[in-house]
Amino acid sequence: MSDQTANDGGEQATALVTGAASGIGQAVARQLKSQGWRVTGIDRAPVGKPDADGTDHIIADLADPDDCARVCRTIRGRRWTALVHAAGIMRSDAHADTWRSGGVELWSIHVAAAARLVDAIADTMPDRRGRIVLISSRAARGRAGRMLYAASKAAMDGLALSLAQDLVARGITVNVVAPGATDTPMLADPQRGDAPVALPPLGRLVDASEIAATVGFLLGVDAGAITGQTLYQCAGASLTMPGAAFGKRVHANREDV
Repeated sequence: MSDQTANDGGEQATALVTGAASGIGQAVARQLKSQGWRVTGIDRAPVGKPDADGTDHIIADLADPDDCARVCRTIRGRRWTALVHAAGIMRSDAHADTWRSGGVELWSIHVAAAARLVDAIADTMPDRRGRIVLISSRAARGRAGRMLYAASKAAMDGLALSLAQDLVARGITVNVVAPGATDTPMLADPQRGDAPVALPPLGRLVDASEIAATVGFLLGVDAGAITGQTLYQCAGASLTMPGAAFGKRVHANREDV
């Protein structure tokens, strides 16, 4: 067990990771397990069976308020060193039923679930060691055809900054990692719409393991002075406006996830 990443007052550090069955959440769970954390994953799909290395799972749809409330009752009162909220869905405006169920679903899983989970566990998180990381998206800066998705992701920045201010006196840090286009199953989701995925300036998609490594650092003791920040990990997509030249032209339909 690494003293720098997975120690909580001499005990094994515990992390709650949402969206842990696939994509970024799965990569984060694996990263933390490799660093000696005990991980509990939450996902609406089965995460896996509890095993000897300290993996546990809760099956729940965090977009469902009743299911989210059930999860909060389950986790409340237990000591958690960290929360990583990586659960998320992509809905293009065409598939989000605009102001009705789709928009509510996006808000529920990206924002409301994050707030409710923090409310359930913050009181028992260790002072000067507790860590919260929300996985947002570079699309939070705006994306044509994704206004509801972008708005729900942008709200995560405001949520994190507010939580950071609320918890700073206890030394609990709250940060956001905002990936660009990442090689995950979400890229194949038909409800994304038909916009093509264009490569960012670095010429490749972000790998989920790279996001997980960043999260692993932010959860460690060496990141104890970082709070209230949003880190864009987007393979250069944030360098300039779409359409600028980077040795070759980047088309304006660049896709962010």
